[in-house]
Amino acid sequence: MQDRDLSNPNAHPADKNSAAPPSAPATPVPSLSVAQAFANQVDYCRANGAPITARVVAAIAQLLGEPHSLFAHRMAHWAGNALADALPLRAAAGFHALHMAHQAPDLAPIYADATGVNDALIINAVARRFDAELLTWLDSPPQTNEAGRSSSFIAAMLWLTHQGCPARFDVMEIGSSAGINLMIDRYHYDLGGVHVGPQDAVMRLQPEWRGHHPPQHSLEFISLAGCDVAPIDLCDDEQANRLKAYIWPDNPIRFARLEAAIAAAQAKPPSLSRMNAADFVEQQLRRPQLAGTTRVLMHSIVWQYIPDDQQQHIILAMEAAGRAATPDRPLAWISLEANRSLLQHELILRHWPSAPEPHKLAQAHAHGAWVN
Repeated sequence: MQDRDLSNPNAHPADKNSAAPPSAPATPVPSLSVAQAFANQVDYCRANGAPITARVVAAIAQLLGEPHSLFAHRMAHWAGNALADALPLRAAAGFHALHMAHQAPDLAPIYADATGVNDALIINAVARRFDAELLTWLDSPPQTNEAGRSSSFIAAMLWLTHQGCPARFDVMEIGSSAGINLMIDRYHYDLGGVHVGPQDAVMRLQPEWRGHHPPQHSLEFISLAGCDVAPIDLCDDEQANRLKAYIWPDNPIRFARLEAAIAAAQAKPPSLSRMNAADFVEQQLRRPQLAGTTRVLMHSIVWQYIPDDQQQHIILAMEAAGRAATPDRPLAWISLEANRSLLQHELILRHWPSAPEPHKLAQAHAHGAWVN
């Protein structure tokens, strides 16, 4: 999910771009960083098994020199870091929303991954018709809440338990978006033949498991709480549809998972607060920790959106709390974040008092298709 501090002008570069010019200049030329961001995102999508999204992003990139589009102008003159701000995915979500709402039937061949199609011509035509609607999708980063990432979190918790940490977990999540991963205790997992979770689970997750399977343990969750600066209510159709637009269309199973998560949230909403990440972590760390429990901070695909000052506050707060951790009250930090240099996601773990240095446990697919 993803965490954003809307009150910080450096945290949300879209705010600095929100006032569109009265008319686009004759020849908007994208900055090198913007062009690089789109090229990087295309490569990233292809490397992560998302050819349709790669096609859409590549076609949008060819819009950047379009002289009569405010949408293109705002992207071409992006004031922040276009890659860190996920500018290409903000734009792609706008087209996906139009496609899902059947407002732009000419997009269908692209989303069907048909061959012999002029993607750039189609995207340009749709952008001309829906310039104002697409412009609004640039206002905020994508929220890519995905239940499949819970498999990586569970694998890390199994590993922690095997290292001697208590198997009773007190979990805090930042950038929770709709809180889908906060319902981690309601899902069943098959991780290379290791089964965890209720048999009557609302969702069953079975990623392709590469390498050694995790150790078998029973896990218990005594608390699951999360935050987001703009939390999504899965019980609200409009908000749920927006979340669906951010799902990459290349993997239909993700839509089925989202429907299952919506049903689970309607039965019992996850514990989700509207807060920025640093304040939430500091608040959670002040709570008394029960003996015989492992306190965990977890997050996925969010760190790049958290402002630098908040990142430093979180690091310092976790390290301070870690110095006070004991074997009976350990503290762990589980992250599943993108390594843009290697075009992959990495499952990184730190835990106190035993292993405070970051340790790479695995590589994982961005949306939970496999864990290596």
